[in-house]
Amino acid sequence: MNYGTALRNEILSPQITPLIGIYDMHSASVSAQHYDGMFVSGFGFAASHYGLPDIGFIAWSDLVSFVQRLRLAFPRQHLLVDIDDGYVDPEVACHVVEHLERIGASGVILEDQRRPRKCGHVEGKQILALEEYLEKLELVLRTRRDLVVVARTDAVEEAEILRRAEALAETDADVLLVDGVRDVDWIRKVRKVIGDKPLLFNQIAGGKSPRLSLPELSALGVDVAIYSTPCLFAAQSAIDEALSELRRNEGRLPEVSGQAVGVASSLQLLEKNISRHHERNVRSYA
Repeated sequence: MNYGTALRNEILSPQITPLIGIYDMHSASVSAQHYDGMFVSGFGFAASHYGLPDIGFIAWSDLVSFVQRLRLAFPRQHLLVDIDDGYVDPEVACHVVEHLERIGASGVILEDQRRPRKCGHVEGKQILALEEYLEKLELVLRTRRDLVVVARTDAVEEAEILRRAEALAETDADVLLVDGVRDVDWIRKVRKVIGDKPLLFNQIAGGKSPRLSLPELSALGVDVAIYSTPCLFAAQSAIDEALSELRRNEGRLPEVSGQAVGVASSLQLLEKNISRHHERNVRSYA
């Protein structure tokens, strides 16, 4: 299957494409029940795999291994992967892109930050010279065969955002992302300077960008919406509440009733990661 082509066709279709940020195989299993596409978020992966903030700790080999497990469990999902700055060196970026394409990733996001890097929605980001980033981006574009490539800028000054957006729109990158957009007017300004190039918008709870619905984003000319952390933040909140309740109840587990998750419903979710490959029901492990 040409995963890049499938995602590219989805992006170029009339409807906006949502991609849900997942952080491990279990969150991906839940996400697959609701949406057709996933986003391998650097924020979520750094948090789940290392227990660290997304400031450059990710080893590319760990990320590739995770994406390989995802593709084995989800043979038909779109998988867009955050590769940060391509792990500094342009040749390493290309090496990672080759690995990801061969194991079935649909696309990657390559940013123009310099180290030490930061989450796109925090202060203090530093960016590469435009020419240096374009050289890295062009090398990645020549390396990929079918993979969707999202060119991302983390510029924060108005003139520099528009200068970079216009330059990135002139490359063969499939999609453009200006991360940390602070208001709707900025989406309109970027949309104007990039012409027909597909535009991606990144939403993160508590981040700098406004909370907008898919119809609102579509009306602004956005083609792809990624949600970096809904699963991670929901899990943190739910786990904290569940363990607080367990302590309040002196270690007595709650009754499993209604929509509550128990062993049977959890196994039912996980069994789907086997049956997707066989188009048939598998035996119950409950």
